[in-house]
Amino acid sequence: MGMPGTTELLLILGIVVLLFGAKKIPDLAKGLGKGIKNFKSEMKDDGIETVEADVLKEVEGSDKTASTEAPKTTTQA
Repeated sequence: MGMPGTTELLLILGIVVLLFGAKKIPDLAKGLGKGIKNFKSEMKDDGIETVEADVLKEVEGSDKTASTEAPKTTTQA
């Protein structure tokens, strides 16, 4: 099962025009484009937040290990 040919694409386009009408197709395409754009931006933002959270955890982890270690004191006898 490969890509549809020219005849199949024209048939699908004809059915879409019959179902939605020629005036609705640009609105549907605009909505689809906005949806894809929002999806990509949310994926990008989620990736940035994940990286920031990982870095924050590493920084907090290194602060905790530094603060839990007892300071070394030297006594001279």
